[in-house]
Amino acid sequence: MTSTNPASSPPGTESSTGASAAAKPAAKDPWDLPDVSGLVVGVLGGTGDQGRGLAYRLAKAGQKVIIGSRAVERAESAAADLGHGVEGADNADCARRSDVVIVAVPWDGHAKTLESLVQELSGKLVIDCVNPLGFDKSGAYALKPAEGSAAEQAAALLPDSRVTAAFHHLSAVLLQDASIEEIDTDVMVLGESRADTDLVQALAGRIPGMRGVFAGRLRNAHQVESLVANLISVNRRYKAHAGLRVTDV
Repeated sequence: MTSTNPASSPPGTESSTGASAAAKPAAKDPWDLPDVSGLVVGVLGGTGDQGRGLAYRLAKAGQKVIIGSRAVERAESAAADLGHGVEGADNADCARRSDVVIVAVPWDGHAKTLESLVQELSGKLVIDCVNPLGFDKSGAYALKPAEGSAAEQAAALLPDSRVTAAFHHLSAVLLQDASIEEIDTDVMVLGESRADTDLVQALAGRIPGMRGVFAGRLRNAHQVESLVANLISVNRRYKAHAGLRVTDV
């Protein structure tokens, strides 16, 4: 009868338990990110300041970019202004032709836009960068959607899409300034799948000076979105275009 006690195994051999432990793969390097250079990036709201800025920076870095608008003529005009091979299309065509779609529409049109594109965004990686904000005489303040955040609203409206959240804290002024070569900031990236957040981090890293940093699941998107209200206050006081840097990572 053969013993199954690991302690009784002959010298120089491993028990099945030991072999399993030895075969455990090493932890994945968090900075080992995929090559995203071949992906087509669509920007819904690409005629607005934030959308135009992101489209410009990604296209300048070599990414194929399509900007979307409700009016194709506006999208085509904005694309011509941006150059770097950017194309313009209506929102539906932009979503259909893109591998990754950035949602950069105004908050008050967020739900309506996504509801109209459920089919076109099915199966797509969606990056929501919308900040639900209100403004009064005291300045900007955060709104809290019923779903918890703009990103969670997007996930609820797009059940067949892979929704992530990123690019919230970028200055549209800096993004569009052609005299600035590098954007000195980190991008907080949130999502449910590591494969998806890795893709978004890699996309952020295509822009010189920028770095994508994983910052949790979508349930944590509200505080990331709402921090923009604080940055607006910083910018007004110091006449600046503040961004974020995460230290020690």
